[in-house]
Amino acid sequence: MSAPAIRKIIHIDMDAFFASIEQRDNPELRGKPLAVGGSRDRGVVAAASYEARQFGIHSAMPSKTAYRKCPNIIFVPPRFDVYKSVSKQIMDVFREFTDLVEPLSLDEAYLDVTENKINLPSATLIARQIKKRIKEETELTASAGISMNKFLAKIASDMDKPDGIYLITPDIADAFVDTLPIEKFFGVGKKTAEKMKSLGIFYGKDLKGWELHTLTKQFGKAGRYYYNIAHGKDDRAVQPNRIRKSIGAERTFETDLTEPDAIREALVPIIESVDKRLTSSNASGKTVTLKIKFFDFVQQTRSKTVPEFVGDAAALWPIVNELLESPEFPESPIRLLGVSLSNLNNAPSSGPPGQMRLEF
Repeated sequence: MSAPAIRKIIHIDMDAFFASIEQRDNPELRGKPLAVGGSRDRGVVAAASYEARQFGIHSAMPSKTAYRKCPNIIFVPPRFDVYKSVSKQIMDVFREFTDLVEPLSLDEAYLDVTENKINLPSATLIARQIKKRIKEETELTASAGISMNKFLAKIASDMDKPDGIYLITPDIADAFVDTLPIEKFFGVGKKTAEKMKSLGIFYGKDLKGWELHTLTKQFGKAGRYYYNIAHGKDDRAVQPNRIRKSIGAERTFETDLTEPDAIREALVPIIESVDKRLTSSNASGKTVTLKIKFFDFVQQTRSKTVPEFVGDAAALWPIVNELLESPEFPESPIRLLGVSLSNLNNAPSSGPPGQMRLEF
C-alpha cells in the first residue's frame, strides 16, 4: 500500500497591510506610529503599523486608548477601494502559481501548491518566489508559513514576521505542536485559552493528553477540532470557491453599550470585517441583517432586503444604520452586535485536483 499523499500548503499573510499601503503611498508616514481608522477623539483602530504596535496598539482598539498609549500616533482615514485594488494584485500573483487559492481576507490566503503551475517540487522555493512577486507588484512585504495542512501553515506564517518565511515539515510537526503555547493555537480565542489554562492545558502536549470525549464535554463541538489539531490532524482542503449562504461578523462587548455614539462606533469594525469577507469570497448579497443581543440575553434581529446587490462597507453602512433606528433605536443595554449579508451571488465551488507526494 502506498503512503498517503502529503499536501503542501502555504499561508501568505501581508505585513500590516492597510498601514503599509498608507506608508507606501505617503513617504512622510514611513517609520512613524500609524493607525488606520478612527481619530484622536473617537472611533476604533482598523489597523496599526509595526511602529504603533510597539506601543501595544492593535486593530479594534478604541482610538482614545491608542492615543493614550502613544500621543504621537498618526490617524489616517481608511481607503478601502485602494486596499481592495492591491488585494486583487496579490491574489493575481497567487494564481500565477496555483488555482487552489482560498482567500481569508483582503490580506491573507491559503495556497495548495502540491501540484503547481511552475512545476516546482519545493513549496519553500514557491513561497520565496511569491514573496518576490508581491514585492515587485506592490512594493509591500508578506510573510509565508509552509506545512502539510492549513492549521500548521497558518501558525507558521506568524512565526517570522515581518517579511519572514517559516517551514514546519512533517517530521517536526508533532514536536512543534507539543511546545506551542495554547494561546498561539489558531482557533483558540482568549476566553477559551483562559478556560484551558484553568484546566491545566498550557501547551500542545497538555492538550494532546486529553481524550476526545472529555474535550467535547468541556468545549462542545469545538472539542473535536482541538483534539485533532493537538495531534497534528487537519484534513481541510484549500477551497478556492466556498459556497456560503451568508457572510457576517459579530462581537460581544466586555461592557454593555448604552450610548448611541458608542453603539455606532462598535459597528465600525464589525462592518469592516464583513467587508473583508465579502471581498475574499468575491460575493455580494441583497439581505442585510442586524443582530442585537441585550444585557438580559434577549436577542433581536432586524433585516432588510434591497433590490441591488450589496458588496462593500460603503453600501452596508446606510442599511445597517437604518436597521439600527427602525422600528426604534435600542433602549436597553447591548452586549452583542452582529451584521450579516445573505441572498448571496457567490459562485459554485470546484474540487481540488488529485495530489501527489513531493518534497518540501
